Amino acid sequence: MNTILIGIAALLLMSVLVSKISDRFGVPALLLFLILGMLAGSDGPGGIYFDDPALAQSVGIIALILILFSGGLDTEWNHVRPVIKEGLLLSTLGVFITALIVGFSANVLLGFSLVEGLLLGSIVSSTDAAAVFSVLRSKGIGLKGRLKPLLELESGSNDPMAIFMTVGLIQLITQPDVAPVNLIGLFVLQMFIGSVLGYGMGRVMLFLVNHLKLGYEGLYPALTLSLVLLTFGVTDAVGGSGFLAVYLAGIVLSQHDFIHKRSLLRFHDGLAWLMQIAMFLTLGLLVFPSRLVPIMGIGLLIAGFLMIVARPVSVFLSLLPSTLSWREKMFVSWVGLRGAVPIILATFPLLAKVPHADLIFNAVFFVVLTSVLLQGTSIPLAARRLGVSAPAIPKRVYPIEYTPMGGLKSELKELPVQPDSNMAGKAIVELGLPDDFLVILIARENDFVLPSGGTVLQGGDTLLVLSDRQSFTEVQAKFNLQEEKRVVGSPAASNRQT
Repeated sequence: MNTILIGIAALLLMSVLVSKISDRFGVPALLLFLILGMLAGSDGPGGIYFDDPALAQSVGIIALILILFSGGLDTEWNHVRPVIKEGLLLSTLGVFITALIVGFSANVLLGFSLVEGLLLGSIVSSTDAAAVFSVLRSKGIGLKGRLKPLLELESGSNDPMAIFMTVGLIQLITQPDVAPVNLIGLFVLQMFIGSVLGYGMGRVMLFLVNHLKLGYEGLYPALTLSLVLLTFGVTDAVGGSGFLAVYLAGIVLSQHDFIHKRSLLRFHDGLAWLMQIAMFLTLGLLVFPSRLVPIMGIGLLIAGFLMIVARPVSVFLSLLPSTLSWREKMFVSWVGLRGAVPIILATFPLLAKVPHADLIFNAVFFVVLTSVLLQGTSIPLAARRLGVSAPAIPKRVYPIEYTPMGGLKSELKELPVQPDSNMAGKAIVELGLPDDFLVILIARENDFVLPSGGTVLQGGDTLLVLSDRQSFTEVQAKFNLQEEKRVVGSPAASNRQT
């Protein structure tokens, strides 16, 4: 037991430490975690023999459940709502087109049967936008317009489609009597049940968290964790998409105030990081690097076709109704990084004993490594060349916290003072603010100012205010201001890989 605990602690500690490399050099953390797992495996200096696809799949599924919920919980609906049409098109039609193109190419170029080729295409069809943002953040680069929320929404919502197609095609291979047309009705049913139960369980979570009034704050994380697992289990048991349900439940919960919101966000963010490390290390241990060498040619062919042909074609066809510029569409095409989900899905054929399952798994692993290594490191250059980059705006960390409680309608928000605003140059007492609009703190350049009635505001200040929605809206309208962002319950830094 001591040896096992020391080994787990060492791998976890090294994973945390190598994340600094990601922050400094812009290398996606998932690549470093995978490499660390491979080094710890039987082909590496670690010498840990691990060849259990069933266990790796179980770890991956549990990790994916918690990561998707955390991603939904951290989603700002006001940001993704303008791109909901484009995001859903990419996560459904885009995934389908990608799978078709890769599938036909594998059939023609590699000699796979058509169904086996489509299975390979389905496995590599989902994307991981969090790796993109980690690289951009490390380089101090932001994205213009609607690109960031679009990539966030696509990566969070395209996993259920890829999972459904993978499972459906495995069923067609292992059960030849199943008609392909039956999968269409099954897909609609799964998405419908997942959507309904996801929304419903999100509302249930909100009610229970706000009304149970538990005696200890430490029980609330246990409560939400149990509800997340229950959401997936119940949805999956009745034939719905459990992954879609937990993601939607997180989004629903994030749009409301609830008790201990800030601490729960931090808990699920930390849990998502732990799950990512566990998942990537497990998948890294599962692969044998010596088996990747013989399929290097096949892997490079699939990866190149996916990056240069399948992804761009799927993006441009899916976004035909969109008003995004061709430069923005080209950037979305290039940053379709493949992450942990394709590797998890590649274990499904192994367990189902599908023909060429070993080849598919090793090829998918090679495609993911190639995608992250080539596309991931070139993202900043692509953003600059395509003219979609913008200076990254770091999240401001305040020296105070606010915990919303039941019955209190006020919210803590940021309100920037534009240089040309008629608030600039006036004392707070002269503004005629409502009685329930309280200025808590003023962020001025790199410092904070404790306000009083005589404090004179300056252009560029950001006010941290406590107010109900009606008074906040009145002040915005009176001084023609815009809310910068809502800070209640937002962790100071949310660096998530999905």
